[in-house]
Amino acid sequence: MGHHIELTAADGHRLSAYLAEPMEKPLGGIVVIQEIFGVTRHIRAVADRFAAAGFLTAAPALFDRVERDVDVPYTDVAKGFGYVKALEDHQVALDVQAAIDRVRAAGKVGVVGYCWGGTLAYLTAARTKIDAAVAYYGGGIDRHTAEKPRAPVMFHFGEQDTHIPPSAVGEIKSAYPDGIYHLYSAGHGFNCTDRASFEPASAKLALERSLEFLHRYVG
Repeated sequence: MGHHIELTAADGHRLSAYLAEPMEKPLGGIVVIQEIFGVTRHIRAVADRFAAAGFLTAAPALFDRVERDVDVPYTDVAKGFGYVKALEDHQVALDVQAAIDRVRAAGKVGVVGYCWGGTLAYLTAARTKIDAAVAYYGGGIDRHTAEKPRAPVMFHFGEQDTHIPPSAVGEIKSAYPDGIYHLYSAGHGFNCTDRASFEPASAKLALERSLEFLHRYVG
């Protein structure tokens, strides 16, 4: 369903993105923000799924500033974090904005992020003009609760997530009570079919909830 395109950020940086287009006129636009592993097969499949639901969907390759065509094995977490640490926050924001600008022609825009991307989805809702955000197991959101989203945000967390303790989820809820929160009997990365932590029932329910939310606020 999708193909690779090139985006240009406001500072002139050129990055690739996976663009998935719906069969009919788009209901709106979605930006899918990757995990720490790159625009993997799973992230491309996620983009295809949102396109099948009627959204023009782009998944920007946020590691292109460090190295192009990054696809880190899910078992090599340290390598993934290495790419994240090589980036500046403002660079990532520019690249996400380039993807938002690309899909905005379809109408309203939502951002959906996974893992590292979940935190970026939250920050994008706080810092950028979008219409909705969905954050899947965003580790580190609790460190940014001073920044308040300006668009509705839905959160998905795993109750057995060893990376995000219940106390962190509690902090986010206390700081942002307007959010929509869902907990699942699952661990970190439960949505990813290519990870050992994949939990199909939780992934299915989270997708259904996300689509209902996005249809309400984006299309």
